[in-house]
Amino acid sequence: QVQLVESGGGLVQAGDSLRLSCAASGRIFSSFAMEWFRQAPGKEREFVAGIRWSEGTTFYADSVKGRFTISRDNAKNTVDLQMNSLKPEDTAVYYCAADRNSRGSSSTRAMDYWGKGTLVTVTV
Repeated sequence: QVQLVESGGGLVQAGDSLRLSCAASGRIFSSFAMEWFRQAPGKEREFVAGIRWSEGTTFYADSVKGRFTISRDNAKNTVDLQMNSLKPEDTAVYYCAADRNSRGSSSTRAMDYWGKGTLVTVTV
């Protein structure tokens, strides 16, 4: 079993930066991929960014490319999401997810484990 706990959410203004962190515990294997998703009020959960745990290869949604950076620390079993130049449309609950498929995925249906989420609110 894998447990994921997100932290770092908060209230910021447009243009600010915020760093989210996901602490993973349990049976995390080097073959896992890790992803961040978000869900805005009244909308479906959507993919934000992903990283292949062993290779470190990253992939992003077009809406955040160039502004967000995902990274991981294998020794600490953490995955971070650095968010720069935040916009009001980035407001959402952000979820960390673990994917046993090493290639990773942008589909919510492909995720095997989820955290409970952390709220990010961006004001104008």
